Amino acid sequence: MNRSIALVDCNNFYVSCERVFNPKLKNKSVVVLSNNDGCAVARSEEVKALGVRMGEPWFQFKHLAKKHNIITCSSNYALYADMSDRVMSILSKFSPNQEIYSIDECFLDFTGFCEDDLTNYAQKICRCIQQQTGLPVCIGIGTSKTLAKLANHIAKKNLSFQGVCNFNAMAIQEQDKWLHKIKVGKVWGVGKKIAPKLQQIGIYKIGDLKNINPSILNLQFSVSLKKTIYELNNIVCFELEETTAQKKQITCSRSFGVLITSFKSLEQSMALYVSRAAEKLRRQNLYTGSIHIYICTSPFNKKESCYENSVTIPLPEQTDNTLKLIQLSSFGLRKIYRNGYKYQKAGVILSKLVSSKERQPDLFSKKDGRKKSDSLMAALDQINELMGKKILIIAAEGITQPWKMRQSNMSPKYTTNWNDLIVASQFI
Repeated sequence: MNRSIALVDCNNFYVSCERVFNPKLKNKSVVVLSNNDGCAVARSEEVKALGVRMGEPWFQFKHLAKKHNIITCSSNYALYADMSDRVMSILSKFSPNQEIYSIDECFLDFTGFCEDDLTNYAQKICRCIQQQTGLPVCIGIGTSKTLAKLANHIAKKNLSFQGVCNFNAMAIQEQDKWLHKIKVGKVWGVGKKIAPKLQQIGIYKIGDLKNINPSILNLQFSVSLKKTIYELNNIVCFELEETTAQKKQITCSRSFGVLITSFKSLEQSMALYVSRAAEKLRRQNLYTGSIHIYICTSPFNKKESCYENSVTIPLPEQTDNTLKLIQLSSFGLRKIYRNGYKYQKAGVILSKLVSSKERQPDLFSKKDGRKKSDSLMAALDQINELMGKKILIIAAEGITQPWKMRQSNMSPKYTTNWNDLIVASQFI
């Protein structure tokens, strides 16, 4: 029995989410900018055709946007996360085995399904997602995850496939024909850094990589590349992960809307980021054993002196308590802060994460203290979840937050805020 793995990928996901609730954006040049409206994190096909690269800073293509009437949207992650949940929920009904790979990608196991109807079945999934969410998706099918991703890439780039490319329905010769058309940097596990090294030894296309003996690459490249070659040859190396792997770290960082020069403002921003990271920590039922904070000035401002620094603080006992983490971040910030600089960005990284079962209490800590901490954090999260985000905040985060990041073109939270619900009709 042939193994059949499908990769379902939402097309231009962030842009597509914006278009669902604002039909005026359809067939228009649209780009979604990152936090603080810094750089492009999603581009419509029209914007890609203009040469705007993924991650390109806004100030570098601002003139192009004005010339070609590119519409810019600020990131609306609450909307994107909710739309992603809806898509993944629908997809879970089409296969007993599902691996959510990213916010807009999902692997499904079709092994054992009727192979003659698999392409039609996948096209049915595309129509279902489009009908129930308004989002366009493409599906690639192959015997391995690597081939499924490549098939998905082909489906996106070639309209003749009608959104579905099924390698398992192709002869090997036809598969190889497609693989010899795609640059080696496009294959999963290679990327921009490794591709030039492969090109130096004559591997330019994915078909070239497939046909090479893996043992030749052992000394120059990692085991991961060897597995990629095996997967291209229908030998499975990467199984579906039905449960999400525990995260190794949680990060929260932002660029400021205005440059910060005072310690107080920097301390407030750090408290806010620690609070966000701690919320994510508790949502995943994890505890952290180490907190790392960093600050930096703008690397692009050549007129001002540059400064960056960081500090890692190990915790005597793993915790998910926002108050304790903010206290530690404030202590660390005093160690690395230097007066006289204009700070552009700050961030926090929580690492050495453990689950509640793996949590190791401090020998000298009081059991009642841990219970009170857990109860306090649970009450904080429950009130904010019930009444709305940031109904309760930690005072250290500040109230006015003049340094808060810019989001000048953010769309409403159509699906997660009652006040932002679209009104279909209104009677007077």
